[in-house]
Amino acid sequence: MKRSAENVLASYIDALHPIIYIKHFDFKVIDAAIAHVGQGAKCVEFNNALGLIDFKTKSPMKECSLEEFLQLTMDDGFDQQTFLILKDVHKELDNPKIVAYLKRIAENNLYNENYSATVFIISEVTVIPRELENYITIFDIPLPTIGEIRGIIRTFIDDMEIEVDADTIDEIALSLKGLNEFQIKQILTLAYQDGGCITKSDKALILKEKEQFIKKSGMLEIVNFNETIDDIGGLENLKEWLCRKAYIFKELDKAIKFGVDVPKGIMIIGMPGCGKSLTAKATASLFEIPLVRLDVGRLLGKYVGESEENMRNALKLSEAISPCVLWIDEIEKAFAGVGGDGGGNDVTTRLFGQFLTWMQEKENTVFIVATANDISHLPPEFLRKGRFDELFFVDLPNGMERRKILEIHLKKRKKWNENIDSIALIKETAGYNGADLEAVVKDTIERAFIEGRTTITTEDLLQSIKDTKSISCTLKDKIASIQKTVEKIDIKPASRDDKDDRAVIENGVVVGTKKITSTETKKTATTDTKLEAGAVAAVATKPIARKAAYAGLYSSLFSAMKSTQKAEEPGTRRK
Repeated sequence: MKRSAENVLASYIDALHPIIYIKHFDFKVIDAAIAHVGQGAKCVEFNNALGLIDFKTKSPMKECSLEEFLQLTMDDGFDQQTFLILKDVHKELDNPKIVAYLKRIAENNLYNENYSATVFIISEVTVIPRELENYITIFDIPLPTIGEIRGIIRTFIDDMEIEVDADTIDEIALSLKGLNEFQIKQILTLAYQDGGCITKSDKALILKEKEQFIKKSGMLEIVNFNETIDDIGGLENLKEWLCRKAYIFKELDKAIKFGVDVPKGIMIIGMPGCGKSLTAKATASLFEIPLVRLDVGRLLGKYVGESEENMRNALKLSEAISPCVLWIDEIEKAFAGVGGDGGGNDVTTRLFGQFLTWMQEKENTVFIVATANDISHLPPEFLRKGRFDELFFVDLPNGMERRKILEIHLKKRKKWNENIDSIALIKETAGYNGADLEAVVKDTIERAFIEGRTTITTEDLLQSIKDTKSISCTLKDKIASIQKTVEKIDIKPASRDDKDDRAVIENGVVVGTKKITSTETKKTATTDTKLEAGAVAAVATKPIARKAAYAGLYSSLFSAMKSTQKAEEPGTRRK
Protein backbone atom coordinates (compact mmCIF):
# COMPACT_ATOMS: atom_id res chain seq x y z
CA MET A 1 0.00 0.00 0.00
CA LYS A 2 1.29 3.45 -0.84
CA ARG A 3 2.79 5.49 2.01
CA SER A 4 0.91 8.58 0.79
CA ALA A 5 -2.37 6.64 1.06
CA GLU A 6 -1.61 5.90 4.70
CA ASN A 7 -1.04 9.61 5.24
CA VAL A 8 -4.45 10.35 3.71
CA LEU A 9 -6.05 7.76 5.98
CA ALA A 10 -4.35 9.31 9.02
CA SER A 11 -5.57 12.77 8.00
CA TYR A 12 -9.16 11.48 7.81
CA ILE A 13 -8.86 10.16 11.36
CA ASP A 14 -7.34 13.41 12.64
CA ALA A 15 -10.12 15.38 10.91
CA LEU A 16 -12.72 13.38 12.93
CA HIS A 17 -14.22 11.45 10.01
CA PRO A 18 -16.29 9.05 12.13
CA ILE A 19 -16.93 6.21 9.62
CA ILE A 20 -14.42 5.30 6.91
CA TYR A 21 -15.62 2.85 4.25
CA ILE A 22 -12.76 0.99 2.56
CA LYS A 23 -13.67 -1.00 -0.56
CA HIS A 24 -11.01 -3.68 -0.85
CA PHE A 25 -10.68 -7.46 -0.81
CA ASP A 26 -7.24 -7.86 0.78
CA PHE A 27 -7.79 -7.54 4.53
CA LYS A 28 -4.09 -8.04 5.25
CA VAL A 29 -3.13 -4.88 3.37
CA ILE A 30 -5.84 -2.87 5.15
CA ASP A 31 -4.90 -4.27 8.56
CA ALA A 32 -1.28 -3.21 8.00
CA ALA A 33 -2.37 0.32 7.08
CA ILE A 34 -4.70 0.64 10.09
CA ALA A 35 -2.03 -0.72 12.43
CA HIS A 36 0.44 1.80 11.05
CA VAL A 37 -1.81 4.86 11.48
CA GLY A 38 -3.34 3.59 14.73
CA GLN A 39 -0.23 3.13 16.84
CA GLY A 40 -1.34 3.59 20.44
CA ALA A 41 -5.05 3.17 19.61
CA LYS A 42 -7.20 0.27 20.80
CA CYS A 43 -8.16 -1.82 17.73
CA VAL A 44 -11.27 -4.00 18.06
CA GLU A 45 -12.31 -6.23 15.13
CA PHE A 46 -15.61 -7.87 14.21
CA ASN A 47 -15.81 -10.92 11.98
CA ASN A 48 -19.13 -12.31 10.70
CA ALA A 49 -18.12 -15.89 11.49
CA LEU A 50 -16.31 -15.47 14.83
CA GLY A 51 -17.73 -12.27 16.29
CA LEU A 52 -15.29 -10.25 18.43
CA ILE A 53 -11.68 -11.21 17.62
CA ASP A 54 -8.22 -9.97 18.58
CA PHE A 55 -7.01 -7.55 15.90
CA LYS A 56 -3.34 -8.62 16.11
CA THR A 57 -3.59 -12.38 16.60
CA LYS A 58 -7.03 -12.90 14.94
CA SER A 59 -7.97 -15.20 17.83
CA PRO A 60 -11.70 -15.40 18.72
CA MET A 61 -12.54 -13.53 21.92
CA LYS A 62 -16.33 -13.54 22.11
CA GLU A 63 -18.98 -15.00 19.82
CA CYS A 64 -21.58 -12.32 19.14
CA SER A 65 -23.67 -10.60 16.48
CA LEU A 66 -22.78 -7.21 15.00
CA GLU A 67 -25.53 -5.61 17.06
CA GLU A 68 -24.10 -7.11 20.25
CA PHE A 69 -20.57 -6.15 19.23
CA LEU A 70 -21.49 -2.48 18.76
CA GLN A 71 -23.44 -2.43 22.01
CA LEU A 72 -20.44 -3.92 23.80
CA THR A 73 -17.73 -1.64 22.31
CA MET A 74 -19.39 1.71 21.49
CA ASP A 75 -18.41 3.28 24.82
CA ASP A 76 -14.73 2.28 24.56
CA GLY A 77 -14.04 5.65 22.95
CA PHE A 78 -14.53 7.37 26.30
CA ASP A 79 -11.55 5.53 27.80
CA GLN A 80 -9.01 5.83 24.93
CA GLN A 81 -8.75 6.29 21.18
CA THR A 82 -10.54 3.28 19.64
CA PHE A 83 -10.74 1.82 16.15
CA LEU A 84 -13.79 -0.38 15.48
CA ILE A 85 -12.96 -2.55 12.44
CA LEU A 86 -15.99 -4.18 10.80
CA LYS A 87 -15.31 -6.64 7.97
CA ASP A 88 -17.84 -7.74 5.32
CA VAL A 89 -20.83 -6.34 7.20
CA HIS A 90 -22.49 -4.73 4.15
CA LYS A 91 -25.51 -7.05 4.40
CA GLU A 92 -26.11 -5.90 8.00
CA LEU A 93 -26.36 -2.23 7.10
CA ASP A 94 -30.08 -2.39 6.41
CA ASN A 95 -30.77 -3.21 10.07
CA PRO A 96 -32.23 -0.09 11.78
CA LYS A 97 -30.54 -0.94 15.10
CA ILE A 98 -27.13 -1.31 13.46
CA VAL A 99 -27.62 2.04 11.73
CA ALA A 100 -28.67 3.65 15.03
CA TYR A 101 -25.58 2.34 16.88
CA LEU A 102 -23.24 3.56 14.09
CA LYS A 103 -24.95 6.95 14.07
CA ARG A 104 -24.52 7.30 17.84
CA ILE A 105 -20.80 6.45 17.61
CA ALA A 106 -20.39 8.96 14.76
CA GLU A 107 -22.13 11.76 16.68
CA ASN A 108 -20.13 11.10 19.84
CA ASN A 109 -16.91 11.28 17.81
CA LEU A 110 -17.94 14.61 16.26
CA TYR A 111 -19.48 16.42 19.23
CA ASN A 112 -18.07 14.91 22.43
CA GLU A 113 -14.58 16.15 23.29
CA ASN A 114 -14.02 13.24 25.68
CA TYR A 115 -14.81 10.60 23.05
CA SER A 116 -12.58 9.28 20.23
CA ALA A 117 -13.71 6.30 18.15
CA THR A 118 -13.40 5.68 14.40
CA VAL A 119 -15.37 2.97 12.59
CA PHE A 120 -13.74 1.20 9.63
CA ILE A 121 -16.09 -0.76 7.35
CA ILE A 122 -14.06 -3.00 5.03
CA SER A 123 -15.86 -4.77 2.18
CA GLU A 124 -15.69 -5.31 -1.57
CA VAL A 125 -19.36 -4.30 -1.81
CA THR A 126 -20.37 -0.70 -1.22
CA VAL A 127 -23.63 -0.30 0.72
CA ILE A 128 -24.29 3.11 2.27
CA PRO A 129 -27.52 3.61 4.27
CA ARG A 130 -29.21 6.91 3.56
CA GLU A 131 -29.14 7.79 7.27
CA LEU A 132 -25.33 7.48 7.39
CA GLU A 133 -24.39 9.19 4.12
CA ASN A 134 -23.17 12.37 5.83
CA TYR A 135 -21.02 10.43 8.29
CA ILE A 136 -19.33 8.01 5.87
CA THR A 137 -16.13 8.73 3.95
CA ILE A 138 -15.23 6.44 1.02
CA PHE A 139 -11.53 5.61 0.98
CA ASP A 140 -10.09 4.04 -2.18
CA ILE A 141 -6.86 2.11 -2.11
CA PRO A 142 -4.83 3.45 -5.04
CA LEU A 143 -3.22 0.93 -7.35
CA PRO A 144 0.59 0.83 -7.50
CA THR A 145 2.24 3.29 -9.85
CA ILE A 146 4.77 2.20 -12.48
CA GLY A 147 7.61 3.14 -10.12
CA GLU A 148 6.09 1.12 -7.29
CA ILE A 149 5.53 -1.88 -9.59
CA ARG A 150 9.21 -1.74 -10.55
CA GLY A 151 10.02 -1.79 -6.84
CA ILE A 152 7.81 -4.84 -6.27
CA ILE A 153 9.50 -6.63 -9.20
CA ARG A 154 12.99 -5.79 -7.93
CA THR A 155 12.11 -7.01 -4.43
CA PHE A 156 10.80 -10.26 -5.92
CA ILE A 157 13.95 -10.65 -8.05
CA ASP A 158 16.18 -10.14 -5.00
CA ASP A 159 14.17 -12.64 -2.95
CA MET A 160 14.39 -15.26 -5.73
CA GLU A 161 18.06 -14.43 -6.37
CA ILE A 162 17.65 -14.17 -10.15
CA GLU A 163 18.97 -11.61 -12.66
CA VAL A 164 16.67 -9.54 -14.89
CA ASP A 165 17.84 -6.65 -17.09
CA ALA A 166 16.38 -3.15 -16.70
CA ASP A 167 14.53 -3.16 -20.06
CA THR A 168 12.69 -6.37 -19.14
CA ILE A 169 11.72 -4.92 -15.75
CA ASP A 170 10.33 -1.80 -17.49
CA GLU A 171 8.28 -3.81 -20.00
CA ILE A 172 6.95 -6.24 -17.40
CA ALA A 173 6.07 -3.33 -15.09
CA LEU A 174 4.06 -1.68 -17.85
CA SER A 175 2.16 -4.93 -18.48
CA LEU A 176 1.39 -5.26 -14.76
CA LYS A 177 -0.07 -1.76 -14.52
CA GLY A 178 -3.63 -1.76 -13.23
CA LEU A 179 -3.12 -4.69 -10.84
CA ASN A 180 -2.83 -4.48 -7.07
CA GLU A 181 0.21 -5.63 -5.12
CA PHE A 182 -1.35 -8.99 -4.25
CA GLN A 183 -2.12 -9.78 -7.91
CA ILE A 184 1.33 -8.64 -9.07
CA LYS A 185 3.08 -10.96 -6.63
CA GLN A 186 0.81 -13.84 -7.68
CA ILE A 187 1.67 -13.39 -11.36
CA LEU A 188 5.40 -12.97 -10.72
CA THR A 189 5.39 -16.19 -8.69
CA LEU A 190 3.54 -18.00 -11.48
CA ALA A 191 6.01 -16.71 -14.10
CA TYR A 192 8.97 -17.78 -11.96
CA GLN A 193 7.53 -21.25 -11.40
CA ASP A 194 6.91 -21.61 -15.15
CA GLY A 195 10.50 -21.06 -16.25
CA GLY A 196 12.68 -20.27 -13.26
CA CYS A 197 13.19 -16.68 -14.45
CA ILE A 198 11.39 -13.48 -15.48
CA THR A 199 11.61 -12.59 -19.20
CA LYS A 200 9.79 -10.41 -21.74
CA SER A 201 7.91 -13.47 -22.96
CA ASP A 202 6.07 -13.51 -19.61
CA LYS A 203 3.95 -10.62 -20.91
CA ALA A 204 1.77 -13.26 -22.60
CA LEU A 205 1.27 -14.96 -19.23
CA ILE A 206 0.31 -11.63 -17.66
CA LEU A 207 -2.31 -11.02 -20.35
CA LYS A 208 -3.72 -14.51 -19.87
CA GLU A 209 -4.05 -13.97 -16.12
CA LYS A 210 -5.74 -10.62 -16.70
CA GLU A 211 -8.37 -12.37 -18.78
CA GLN A 212 -9.41 -14.21 -15.63
CA PHE A 213 -10.52 -10.93 -14.05
CA ILE A 214 -12.82 -10.24 -17.02
CA LYS A 215 -14.42 -13.67 -16.94
CA LYS A 216 -15.13 -13.39 -13.21
CA SER A 217 -16.65 -9.91 -13.43
CA GLY A 218 -19.28 -10.53 -16.14
CA MET A 219 -19.21 -6.82 -17.05
CA LEU A 220 -16.91 -7.09 -20.04
CA GLU A 221 -16.69 -9.78 -22.70
CA ILE A 222 -13.46 -11.30 -23.92
CA VAL A 223 -13.61 -11.57 -27.72
CA ASN A 224 -11.62 -14.38 -29.32
CA PHE A 225 -10.51 -13.71 -32.89
CA ASN A 226 -8.39 -15.05 -35.73
CA GLU A 227 -8.62 -12.01 -38.00
CA THR A 228 -5.51 -10.03 -38.90
CA ILE A 229 -4.85 -6.75 -40.68
CA ASP A 230 -4.36 -8.71 -43.93
CA ASP A 231 -8.01 -9.79 -43.81
CA ILE A 232 -9.13 -6.22 -44.41
CA GLY A 233 -9.62 -5.45 -48.09
CA GLY A 234 -8.70 -1.83 -48.76
CA LEU A 235 -9.05 0.88 -46.08
CA GLU A 236 -5.38 1.71 -46.64
CA ASN A 237 -5.47 5.06 -44.78
CA LEU A 238 -6.95 3.38 -41.72
CA LYS A 239 -4.53 0.43 -41.83
CA GLU A 240 -1.53 2.72 -42.23
CA TRP A 241 -2.66 4.76 -39.20
CA LEU A 242 -3.18 1.62 -37.10
CA CYS A 243 0.27 0.31 -38.01
CA ARG A 244 1.81 3.52 -36.66
CA LYS A 245 -0.09 3.19 -33.39
CA ALA A 246 0.80 -0.51 -33.17
CA TYR A 247 4.49 0.36 -33.29
CA ILE A 248 4.00 2.77 -30.39
CA PHE A 249 2.15 0.12 -28.36
CA LYS A 250 4.86 -2.47 -28.96
CA GLU A 251 7.55 0.00 -27.86
CA LEU A 252 5.37 1.80 -25.32
CA ASP A 253 7.89 2.19 -22.54
CA LYS A 254 10.47 3.70 -24.90
CA ALA A 255 7.81 5.85 -26.60
CA ILE A 256 6.63 7.32 -23.28
CA LYS A 257 10.20 8.11 -22.26
CA PHE A 258 10.70 9.79 -25.65
CA GLY A 259 7.66 12.00 -25.00
CA VAL A 260 5.04 10.23 -27.16
CA ASP A 261 1.50 10.30 -25.77
CA VAL A 262 -0.20 6.97 -25.10
CA PRO A 263 -2.70 6.37 -27.97
CA LYS A 264 -6.28 6.91 -26.79
CA GLY A 265 -8.39 5.30 -29.47
CA ILE A 266 -10.24 5.57 -32.73
CA MET A 267 -13.83 5.97 -33.89
CA ILE A 268 -14.87 4.27 -37.13
CA ILE A 269 -18.02 5.59 -38.75
CA GLY A 270 -19.66 4.34 -41.89
CA MET A 271 -21.71 1.90 -43.87
CA PRO A 272 -22.97 -1.38 -42.43
CA GLY A 273 -20.99 -4.45 -43.50
CA CYS A 274 -17.91 -2.52 -44.61
CA GLY A 275 -15.38 -3.88 -42.13
CA LYS A 276 -15.77 -1.82 -38.94
CA SER A 277 -16.09 -4.81 -36.61
CA LEU A 278 -13.38 -6.65 -38.55
CA THR A 279 -11.09 -3.66 -37.99
CA ALA A 280 -11.65 -3.82 -34.22
CA LYS A 281 -10.51 -7.46 -34.18
CA ALA A 282 -7.60 -6.79 -36.54
CA THR A 283 -6.50 -3.91 -34.29
CA ALA A 284 -6.16 -6.20 -31.28
CA SER A 285 -4.26 -8.70 -33.43
CA LEU A 286 -1.95 -5.99 -34.75
CA PHE A 287 -1.31 -4.57 -31.27
CA GLU A 288 -0.92 -8.09 -29.83
CA ILE A 289 -3.19 -7.32 -26.87
CA PRO A 290 -6.58 -8.69 -25.68
CA LEU A 291 -9.87 -7.52 -27.19
CA VAL A 292 -12.72 -6.85 -24.77
CA ARG A 293 -16.21 -5.68 -25.68
CA LEU A 294 -18.22 -3.24 -23.55
CA ASP A 295 -21.97 -3.84 -23.80
CA VAL A 296 -23.64 -0.86 -22.14
CA GLY A 297 -26.90 -2.83 -21.89
CA ARG A 298 -25.20 -5.23 -19.46
CA LEU A 299 -24.44 -2.36 -17.09
CA LEU A 300 -28.01 -1.16 -16.62
CA GLY A 301 -29.32 -2.03 -13.15
CA LYS A 302 -32.71 -1.81 -11.47
CA TYR A 303 -31.63 0.24 -8.44
CA VAL A 304 -30.80 3.94 -8.32
CA GLY A 305 -27.07 4.43 -8.88
CA GLU A 306 -26.47 0.78 -9.77
CA SER A 307 -25.89 1.48 -13.49
CA GLU A 308 -23.35 4.20 -12.72
CA GLU A 309 -21.55 1.92 -10.27
CA ASN A 310 -21.43 -0.83 -12.90
CA MET A 311 -19.96 1.60 -15.44
CA ARG A 312 -17.28 2.66 -12.96
CA ASN A 313 -16.41 -0.96 -12.26
CA ALA A 314 -16.33 -1.88 -15.97
CA LEU A 315 -13.98 1.01 -16.81
CA LYS A 316 -11.84 0.23 -13.78
CA LEU A 317 -11.66 -3.40 -14.90
CA SER A 318 -10.58 -2.38 -18.41
CA GLU A 319 -7.77 -0.36 -16.81
CA ALA A 320 -6.77 -3.34 -14.66
CA ILE A 321 -6.35 -5.63 -17.68
CA SER A 322 -4.67 -2.98 -19.85
CA PRO A 323 -3.01 -2.87 -22.29
CA CYS A 324 -6.13 -3.94 -24.15
CA VAL A 325 -8.49 -2.87 -26.93
CA LEU A 326 -11.89 -1.80 -25.56
CA TRP A 327 -14.45 -2.29 -28.33
CA ILE A 328 -17.82 -0.53 -28.21
CA ASP A 329 -19.84 -1.72 -31.18
CA GLU A 330 -22.60 0.51 -32.61
CA ILE A 331 -21.99 3.14 -29.95
CA GLU A 332 -24.91 5.24 -31.17
CA LYS A 333 -27.25 2.47 -29.99
CA ALA A 334 -25.36 1.89 -26.76
CA PHE A 335 -26.02 5.48 -25.70
CA ALA A 336 -29.40 5.90 -27.39
CA GLY A 337 -31.58 8.45 -25.61
CA VAL A 338 -28.74 10.74 -24.48
CA GLY A 339 -30.20 14.12 -23.60
CA GLY A 340 -33.80 12.89 -23.82
CA ASP A 341 -36.54 13.03 -21.20
CA GLY A 342 -37.56 10.21 -18.87
CA GLY A 343 -35.89 8.02 -16.24
CA GLY A 344 -34.24 5.63 -18.69
CA ASN A 345 -32.82 8.48 -20.76
CA ASP A 346 -31.52 10.19 -17.61
CA VAL A 347 -29.56 7.07 -16.69
CA THR A 348 -28.14 6.79 -20.22
CA THR A 349 -27.16 10.48 -20.18
CA ARG A 350 -25.32 10.04 -16.88
CA LEU A 351 -23.53 6.94 -18.18
CA PHE A 352 -22.56 8.82 -21.33
CA GLY A 353 -21.19 11.74 -19.31
CA GLN A 354 -19.27 9.35 -17.09
CA PHE A 355 -17.76 7.64 -20.13
CA LEU A 356 -16.83 10.98 -21.75
CA THR A 357 -15.03 12.14 -18.61
CA TRP A 358 -13.11 8.88 -18.38
CA MET A 359 -12.08 9.10 -22.04
CA GLN A 360 -10.85 12.67 -21.61
CA GLU A 361 -8.86 12.07 -18.43
CA LYS A 362 -7.59 8.51 -18.91
CA GLU A 363 -3.83 8.01 -18.91
CA ASN A 364 -3.84 4.24 -19.15
CA THR A 365 -3.12 1.85 -22.02
CA VAL A 366 -6.75 1.08 -22.88
CA PHE A 367 -7.13 1.67 -26.63
CA ILE A 368 -10.77 2.39 -27.50
CA VAL A 369 -12.28 1.25 -30.80
CA ALA A 370 -15.79 2.68 -31.15
CA THR A 371 -17.83 1.84 -34.24
CA ALA A 372 -20.98 3.57 -35.43
CA ASN A 373 -23.28 3.53 -38.45
CA ASP A 374 -25.27 6.71 -37.84
CA ILE A 375 -23.75 9.52 -35.77
CA SER A 376 -26.52 12.06 -36.40
CA HIS A 377 -27.89 11.64 -32.85
CA LEU A 378 -24.55 11.61 -31.03
CA PRO A 379 -23.68 14.84 -29.15
CA PRO A 380 -21.00 16.89 -30.95
CA GLU A 381 -18.72 16.89 -27.89
CA PHE A 382 -18.27 13.15 -28.36
CA LEU A 383 -16.66 13.66 -31.77
CA ARG A 384 -14.20 16.40 -30.89
CA LYS A 385 -10.43 15.94 -30.74
CA GLY A 386 -9.22 14.75 -27.36
CA ARG A 387 -11.80 12.02 -27.02
CA PHE A 388 -10.31 9.95 -29.85
CA ASP A 389 -6.99 10.24 -31.64
CA GLU A 390 -8.75 10.08 -35.01
CA LEU A 391 -12.14 9.61 -36.65
CA PHE A 392 -12.36 7.59 -39.88
CA PHE A 393 -15.22 7.24 -42.34
CA VAL A 394 -15.65 3.84 -44.01
CA ASP A 395 -17.52 4.26 -47.29
CA LEU A 396 -18.72 1.56 -49.68
CA PRO A 397 -15.61 -0.09 -51.15
CA ASN A 398 -14.18 1.34 -54.36
CA GLY A 399 -13.07 -0.78 -57.31
CA MET A 400 -9.62 -1.71 -56.02
CA GLU A 401 -11.07 -2.56 -52.62
CA ARG A 402 -13.83 -4.73 -54.07
CA ARG A 403 -11.24 -6.64 -56.05
CA LYS A 404 -9.15 -7.17 -52.92
CA ILE A 405 -12.18 -8.26 -50.84
CA LEU A 406 -13.20 -10.83 -53.45
CA GLU A 407 -9.63 -12.07 -53.64
CA ILE A 408 -9.37 -12.43 -49.84
CA HIS A 409 -12.57 -14.48 -49.59
CA LEU A 410 -11.70 -16.68 -52.56
CA LYS A 411 -8.18 -17.33 -51.28
CA LYS A 412 -9.49 -18.05 -47.79
CA ARG A 413 -11.57 -20.84 -49.35
CA LYS A 414 -8.75 -21.86 -51.73
CA LYS A 415 -10.75 -21.02 -54.86
CA TRP A 416 -8.76 -18.12 -56.31
CA ASN A 417 -7.24 -18.61 -59.78
CA GLU A 418 -5.56 -16.29 -62.25
CA ASN A 419 -8.25 -16.78 -64.90
CA ILE A 420 -10.82 -14.83 -62.89
CA ASP A 421 -11.52 -11.52 -64.66
CA SER A 422 -11.19 -8.99 -61.85
CA ILE A 423 -12.21 -6.02 -63.99
CA ALA A 424 -15.50 -7.61 -65.01
CA LEU A 425 -16.29 -8.29 -61.35
CA ILE A 426 -15.37 -4.74 -60.33
CA LYS A 427 -17.70 -3.30 -62.97
CA GLU A 428 -20.67 -5.39 -61.82
CA THR A 429 -20.28 -4.86 -58.07
CA ALA A 430 -20.51 -1.07 -57.75
CA GLY A 431 -22.43 -0.29 -54.55
CA TYR A 432 -21.71 -3.66 -52.91
CA ASN A 433 -20.26 -3.71 -49.41
CA GLY A 434 -17.84 -6.28 -47.97
CA ALA A 435 -20.63 -8.46 -46.58
CA ASP A 436 -22.36 -8.51 -50.01
CA LEU A 437 -19.13 -9.60 -51.70
CA GLU A 438 -18.55 -12.34 -49.13
CA ALA A 439 -22.11 -13.56 -49.76
CA VAL A 440 -21.36 -13.66 -53.51
CA VAL A 441 -18.29 -15.84 -52.93
CA LYS A 442 -20.10 -18.15 -50.51
CA ASP A 443 -23.03 -18.60 -52.92
CA THR A 444 -20.71 -19.27 -55.86
CA ILE A 445 -18.69 -21.90 -54.01
CA GLU A 446 -21.84 -23.56 -52.70
CA ARG A 447 -23.22 -23.90 -56.25
CA ALA A 448 -19.94 -25.28 -57.53
CA PHE A 449 -19.90 -27.89 -54.75
CA ILE A 450 -23.48 -28.99 -55.48
CA GLU A 451 -22.72 -29.24 -59.20
CA GLY A 452 -19.55 -31.26 -58.55
CA ARG A 453 -17.11 -28.68 -59.94
CA THR A 454 -13.72 -27.88 -58.38
CA THR A 455 -12.96 -24.59 -60.15
CA ILE A 456 -14.68 -21.21 -59.88
CA THR A 457 -15.02 -19.12 -63.07
CA THR A 458 -15.77 -15.47 -63.70
CA GLU A 459 -19.18 -16.45 -65.10
CA ASP A 460 -20.02 -18.28 -61.85
CA LEU A 461 -19.25 -15.17 -59.84
CA LEU A 462 -21.15 -12.89 -62.22
CA GLN A 463 -24.22 -15.10 -61.89
CA SER A 464 -24.07 -14.88 -58.09
CA ILE A 465 -23.64 -11.12 -58.35
CA LYS A 466 -26.85 -10.90 -60.39
CA ASP A 467 -28.67 -12.96 -57.74
CA THR A 468 -27.37 -10.86 -54.83
CA LYS A 469 -29.03 -7.55 -54.00
CA SER A 470 -26.48 -5.06 -52.78
CA ILE A 471 -26.86 -2.98 -49.65
CA SER A 472 -27.16 0.08 -51.88
CA CYS A 473 -30.49 -1.30 -53.06
CA THR A 474 -31.83 -2.78 -49.85
CA LEU A 475 -30.85 0.14 -47.58
CA LYS A 476 -30.64 2.99 -50.08
CA ASP A 477 -32.38 5.54 -47.83
CA LYS A 478 -30.20 4.66 -44.85
CA ILE A 479 -27.02 4.94 -46.91
CA ALA A 480 -28.07 8.29 -48.32
CA SER A 481 -28.75 9.51 -44.77
CA ILE A 482 -25.32 8.36 -43.51
CA GLN A 483 -23.54 10.01 -46.46
CA LYS A 484 -25.46 13.24 -45.90
CA THR A 485 -24.51 13.29 -42.20
CA VAL A 486 -20.83 12.61 -42.86
CA GLU A 487 -20.65 15.37 -45.48
CA LYS A 488 -21.35 17.90 -42.72
CA ILE A 489 -18.40 16.71 -40.62
CA ASP A 490 -14.75 16.71 -41.62
CA ILE A 491 -13.90 13.04 -41.10
CA LYS A 492 -10.80 11.38 -42.51
CA PRO A 493 -11.60 8.76 -45.19
CA ALA A 494 -10.46 5.24 -44.35
CA SER A 495 -9.86 4.44 -48.04
CA ARG A 496 -7.42 5.85 -50.54
CA ASP A 497 -9.13 8.04 -53.11
CA ASP A 498 -10.40 6.14 -56.16
CA LYS A 499 -12.56 8.72 -57.93
CA ASP A 500 -12.28 6.92 -61.24
CA ASP A 501 -14.26 3.97 -59.94
CA ARG A 502 -16.80 5.03 -57.38
CA ALA A 503 -20.39 3.85 -57.17
CA VAL A 504 -22.60 6.55 -58.64
CA ILE A 505 -25.66 6.91 -56.42
CA GLU A 506 -28.45 9.26 -57.44
CA ASN A 507 -31.44 9.58 -55.12
CA GLY A 508 -30.19 6.58 -53.19
CA VAL A 509 -29.99 4.30 -56.26
CA VAL A 510 -26.82 2.91 -57.87
CA VAL A 511 -26.80 3.96 -61.53
CA GLY A 512 -23.44 2.34 -62.36
CA THR A 513 -19.87 3.32 -63.20
CA LYS A 514 -18.22 4.84 -66.26
CA LYS A 515 -18.35 2.72 -69.40
CA ILE A 516 -15.30 0.67 -70.44
CA THR A 517 -15.29 -0.87 -73.93
CA SER A 518 -14.81 -4.62 -74.37
CA THR A 519 -11.43 -4.07 -76.06
CA GLU A 520 -10.24 -1.89 -73.22
CA THR A 521 -11.62 -4.36 -70.66
CA LYS A 522 -9.74 -7.22 -72.31
CA LYS A 523 -6.56 -5.16 -72.44
CA THR A 524 -6.81 -4.17 -68.77
CA ALA A 525 -7.78 -7.69 -67.72
CA THR A 526 -4.70 -9.06 -69.51
CA THR A 527 -2.54 -6.52 -67.70
CA ASP A 528 -4.24 -7.52 -64.47
CA THR A 529 -3.54 -11.22 -65.06
CA LYS A 530 0.14 -10.63 -65.80
CA LEU A 531 0.54 -8.40 -62.79
CA GLU A 532 -1.27 -10.91 -60.61
CA ALA A 533 0.99 -13.74 -61.81
CA GLY A 534 4.05 -11.61 -61.09
CA ALA A 535 2.80 -10.76 -57.62
CA VAL A 536 2.03 -14.39 -56.80
CA ALA A 537 5.49 -15.43 -57.99
CA ALA A 538 7.06 -12.78 -55.78
CA VAL A 539 5.07 -13.98 -52.80
CA ALA A 540 6.00 -17.62 -53.49
CA THR A 541 9.71 -16.92 -53.70
CA LYS A 542 9.97 -14.16 -51.12
CA PRO A 543 7.19 -14.17 -48.51
CA ILE A 544 8.55 -11.02 -46.93
CA ALA A 545 7.87 -9.15 -50.18
CA ARG A 546 4.14 -9.87 -50.04
CA LYS A 547 2.95 -6.37 -49.16
CA ALA A 548 5.31 -4.68 -51.59
CA ALA A 549 4.29 -7.01 -54.43
CA TYR A 550 0.59 -6.41 -53.95
CA ALA A 551 1.10 -2.68 -53.44
CA GLY A 552 2.78 -2.57 -56.87
CA LEU A 553 0.00 -4.70 -58.34
CA TYR A 554 -2.78 -2.40 -57.18
CA SER A 555 -0.89 0.72 -58.20
CA SER A 556 -0.27 -0.60 -61.73
CA LEU A 557 -3.80 -1.89 -62.12
CA PHE A 558 -5.26 1.40 -60.98
CA SER A 559 -3.10 3.29 -63.48
CA ALA A 560 -4.25 0.94 -66.28
CA MET A 561 -7.90 1.49 -65.43
CA LYS A 562 -7.41 5.23 -65.19
CA SER A 563 -5.77 5.47 -68.59
CA THR A 564 -8.58 3.52 -70.29
CA GLN A 565 -11.28 5.57 -68.62
CA LYS A 566 -9.72 8.85 -69.75
CA ALA A 567 -10.17 7.75 -73.36
CA GLU A 568 -13.94 7.31 -73.12
CA GLU A 569 -16.49 9.89 -74.16
CA PRO A 570 -17.26 12.36 -71.33
CA GLY A 571 -20.62 11.89 -69.61
CA THR A 572 -21.17 8.33 -70.91
CA ARG A 573 -22.63 5.96 -68.31
CA ARG A 574 -23.42 2.27 -68.43
CA LYS A 575 -27.14 1.67 -68.04
